Amino acid sequence: MNRTTLSLIAGVTALAAVTGFAALDTPDAAGAGSATAAARLPVERTTLVCPAPSNSDIADTSYTSFTPVTQGTDGDGKAQLQSADEESATTGDDKGKDGGKKDDKKKAAKPVLEPKEPGKPVTGDTSGADAPALIGTAEGRFAPGWTMQQTTEVAAGTGRGLLGVDCTAPDTEFWFPGASTTAERSDYVHLTNPDDSAAVVDIELYGKDGAVKSAVGEGITVAPHSSEPVLLSTLADAPQEDLTVHVSVRSGRVGAAVQALDDKLGGDWLAAAADPADSLVLPGIPKDATSVRLIAFTPADADTDLKVRLASPSGLITPAGHDTVHVKGGMTTAVDLGDLTRGEAGSLVLTQSSTSVPVVAALRVTRGKGDQQETAFIPATGPVAARATSADNSKKGSTLSLTAPTATAQVKVTASAGSEGGTAVTKTYTIKAGTTQDIAPPVPSGLKGTYALTVERLSGGPVYGARTLTATEDGIPGFTVQTLPDDRGTVSVPHADEDVSVLQGS
Repeated sequence: MNRTTLSLIAGVTALAAVTGFAALDTPDAAGAGSATAAARLPVERTTLVCPAPSNSDIADTSYTSFTPVTQGTDGDGKAQLQSADEESATTGDDKGKDGGKKDDKKKAAKPVLEPKEPGKPVTGDTSGADAPALIGTAEGRFAPGWTMQQTTEVAAGTGRGLLGVDCTAPDTEFWFPGASTTAERSDYVHLTNPDDSAAVVDIELYGKDGAVKSAVGEGITVAPHSSEPVLLSTLADAPQEDLTVHVSVRSGRVGAAVQALDDKLGGDWLAAAADPADSLVLPGIPKDATSVRLIAFTPADADTDLKVRLASPSGLITPAGHDTVHVKGGMTTAVDLGDLTRGEAGSLVLTQSSTSVPVVAALRVTRGKGDQQETAFIPATGPVAARATSADNSKKGSTLSLTAPTATAQVKVTASAGSEGGTAVTKTYTIKAGTTQDIAPPVPSGLKGTYALTVERLSGGPVYGARTLTATEDGIPGFTVQTLPDDRGTVSVPHADEDVSVLQGS
């Protein structure tokens, strides 16, 4: 077997390992290959990372893992979540029985969470300031759509309130509009490396006047299986109220999230915004929001005007006094939209009419008044192309918000079995074009523990979603919002035609 033959087999084998399956079609009788449509098949491996939850001694954190049942998976597989700093390597000078050095070995600590079956959540919890970042891997039937939610309650102090974040897949680029380095804010970008080799990361900040000059954010090394929190104020020479953070990875990959903590207004996690685009949707603004602030940035050299519309329960409307927002190239723009929703559910829709400039955006949302305010963030997000999942829901305190900005859509919402008992329930909803609908989500019959919500788009136009968790303590309306981008539980796998000519190499 020559080298060309081996290369062909290796290539097909690698595709099967990554995507789940690859097929070779036999040529037709005429000798010409026939192209067929690519198949959608379940992914076979998913990696997620969770940042260290809090530096507060009175923080209480819960984790929820969930994988929806996916057709086409086999009966094998597993998922587990482990502490990033407990996977240790023993490489010392210990001698073996033959006088030589022992082989290097890795000792994996007991998993923090280890799900037993798809379709049923599994939970865990921790407390205090020493909880580490977590790294998780799901394989086989646990991989498609695997979702991890990290929720933290902090009763007092800087960043007090409810903080929530979806554990993220590692990547090489992230955008975070909405960060700040003012005196009352303590914003950290958490970088978590799940791999066996070090990652090298650059952090760039963009304010109202453009790029913030700093060499400190260049070439940050994140060791294997570790997490690095970086205080953003150390990267800026002067305080700035509104910043866009750009995380780019020179080598390797990381998971990234920004923890935004305020001395008086609480705090939350700022998840990465959708990639720069010429139109954006920011879903799930709570109907009782008392203040909404839009932060937008374009990495392009050109300026643009964003048309601002609110998708309300009755249709698309233009907020009074805020029909457009001008965004300058390379600069962060922030606009207070005030009491935007006026007691109704809403989602912000940003479009451009005369130009097409890539933009990233996020909302900082405030609930409550006076010294009983709490904040959360809503980044622009992608649509639910096929399916999205939100974990860590309870019988009370969860709201599902869905919007169909361009065309009416039908969606199916499934409430999973409970983590400690209960039977799954499914309901179907129609979201009219241009509207946002807040849904009191279905609850599993006989629910015990927490449950997951899975949203599937059945027909119609694109659907965007978000889930809000609320928990009021001492009069402070704690809340956190997680958007619902597609879970990318399946991948498109092309059918390859056999071409014997490639086997005739030297």
